[in-house]
Amino acid sequence: MERQTNAAPSTGLPRAAARTPVHTRTVVFRGYHREDGLWDIEGEMTDTKSYAHDTSDRGLLQPGDHVHGMAIRLTVDDRMKIEQVAVTMPSTPFPECQPSREPLQALVGRTLGRGWRKTIEEAMGGIRGCTHLRELLFNMATAAYQTIPLYRQRLRKLAGLPDPVLKRPPPHMGKCLAWDFNGPQVARNKPQFAGWTENK
Repeated sequence: MERQTNAAPSTGLPRAAARTPVHTRTVVFRGYHREDGLWDIEGEMTDTKSYAHDTSDRGLLQPGDHVHGMAIRLTVDDRMKIEQVAVTMPSTPFPECQPSREPLQALVGRTLGRGWRKTIEEAMGGIRGCTHLRELLFNMATAAYQTIPLYRQRLRKLAGLPDPVLKRPPPHMGKCLAWDFNGPQVARNKPQFAGWTENK
C-alpha cells in the first residue's frame, strides 16, 4: 500500500492535506574551480515515480527507476565564456531522445549572461533539442554566477590583491527585489550603485 503523508516538509511550507507521493524531480547544480584556471558548472536532473508503471519503449519501470536521468557540464573561463560542453543522458523515455545532445556543442564560444535563454533557443530550440536539457541549461547560468565571482574574490583576498573597482554594476543587480538599485540593501552594501540608471 502506498504511503500517505501530510507531514510538513523541511522547507517550512504549511502542513499539507493527507496525500500520496507520486513523482520526484531532483535537480542539482555544482560549481568547480579547475587546476587549469577554468571552471566546471554541472547540472544534473532525474525524474522518478513512487509506483511501478509501464512504458512504451522501456517496459516496466519500478519505483525509483529513473524516467529521466541527464547531466550537463559547461567548462567556462573567468568571463563565463563556454570552452567545452559535455552531456550525458543515461535514462530517457525513448531512444530518439539521444541525438538531442549534439546541438549543445553549438554553445561553445557563447557566454553565460544576458540573452542566455535566447542563446539556448537558437542552439537547440523546438524539435532540435530536449525540453529537459534546455531547463537545465537555463539555470546553469545562475549556478555559474553563484560559483565564479565570489570565489574569484576569495582567491584575490588570499593572494593579498585588492578587489577591482567596478565602473558598472554586476549583471545581477537590478534584477530582483533585494538588488533593487533604489532599495535599502544596495544603499547599505553597494552605495556606489544606489539609484543607478542605464544612462550613467
